[in-house]
Amino acid sequence: SAGTIFEFADFYLYGSLAGFISEQFFSGVNATTGYIFALLAFAAGFAVRPFGAVVFGRLGDLWGRKNTFLVTMLLMGLSTFVVGLLPGYGQIGVAAPIALIIMRLVQGLALGGEYGGAATYVAEHAPPGKRGLYTSWIQTTATLGLFLSLIVIIAVRTRLGEDAFKAWGWRVPFLASVVLLGVSLWIRL
Repeated sequence: SAGTIFEFADFYLYGSLAGFISEQFFSGVNATTGYIFALLAFAAGFAVRPFGAVVFGRLGDLWGRKNTFLVTMLLMGLSTFVVGLLPGYGQIGVAAPIALIIMRLVQGLALGGEYGGAATYVAEHAPPGKRGLYTSWIQTTATLGLFLSLIVIIAVRTRLGEDAFKAWGWRVPFLASVVLLGVSLWIRL
């Protein structure tokens, strides 16, 4: 559950910071259109989740769930970290939103594989008569991941101040996700 919480936190950072992302990556159009494009990029991550479930569900059957968890975790953590490093539209033009959307697609695939795989793994290893209770923890991970992402954003924003956060600080939560990746790897290994 902790690993899935961390993956959802990474996934929801984008949605919570869509306003800042639209200014950085979709500044080649007017502000309203840029925000809509930023939200569409957020939706792209949701759209590919079923494909991630199919791909990583099958790989989990072939390689084992724990091995596929490590792959999905690495994909999610690294793609989130890369979002924090991506140059904006002002630096590389249209390549910036394309790279951002690719990272969102990778995140969506990873989360699709993680969520279904986690529920299956827990159900397969739950003691008799406790499957529902144990798998219910997986159902809470999306909400807890959202709360964790909001806490990180509020902490960074408060610490840096509004001007610094708007200029470059919005990247810090994405870069800090590497810490969550390390904790997740430690838990799962």
